[in-house]
Amino acid sequence: MTLQIIDGMSNKEYHAHPALGSTSLKTLATKTPAHYRWQADHPVHKDVFDLGTVAHSLILEGDTTGVEVLNYPAWTTKAAREARDEARNNGKIPLLEKDWQEVMAMHDAVMMHPEARALLTGHRPETSVFWEEDGLALKCRPDAWQHGLLIDLKTTRTADPNEFGRTAAEFGYHQSAAHYIDGVKAATGEELPFKFILVEKTAPYFVSVVELDVEAVDLGRQLNDRAKRIYRECTETGRWPGYTNSEPVNLPMWAIYKAEDLLGISKEVEITF
Repeated sequence: MTLQIIDGMSNKEYHAHPALGSTSLKTLATKTPAHYRWQADHPVHKDVFDLGTVAHSLILEGDTTGVEVLNYPAWTTKAAREARDEARNNGKIPLLEKDWQEVMAMHDAVMMHPEARALLTGHRPETSVFWEEDGLALKCRPDAWQHGLLIDLKTTRTADPNEFGRTAAEFGYHQSAAHYIDGVKAATGEELPFKFILVEKTAPYFVSVVELDVEAVDLGRQLNDRAKRIYRECTETGRWPGYTNSEPVNLPMWAIYKAEDLLGISKEVEITF
């Protein structure tokens, strides 16, 4: 596979490319090879993904051509579902009016935030990068590529920077950051810093700009290396194992303490000298 940097590739084309992306690496690193194989063979679409996709198009590119807003309160009626399916058959992303209003509110909130607005002014949106590492085809797609900086836009429950470490750990954002940094470095020779723009999905749609520390990104890189190693081994053997057998399992300490309290078992320890 040759090194490629492509502007203007559609989201559908990018995700259809067989190279390993950030989501695949997260699954391989933190779940089992069987989970990865199932997800790769059975891609799932969820309506909740549509809101995020439309938010990215509007905020990153100011593009609304790919969305069709439908004036229904929910998808519960036959008419609403038929309109939704027709929009998808026409290559559009169907969105309820109330969800569209939320997307526009998120866009306005980001544009009113001075730092976020500056990061999304004059940027390259959703550039697709493909490269090879020791015979392994890889890909990444930074949301925004500024001069000397990479940016990822996240719609989130909370934009509180003090909560972001927990969120990043839960969703593997440290792996994403490491993967994007390494992909752009492979393509350009530059190791660029990486920032996240966070915008809340509910009113008042607060916004923040955060950056993971060096230790977090390095840990993400190590997890990505683990994922690549697992992928190579599974590809070579043709085996994609699930859960492995383990030794007898202990109860967590909180469950033991709770049971001891209920049973009246004393936890006092006599200390002798």
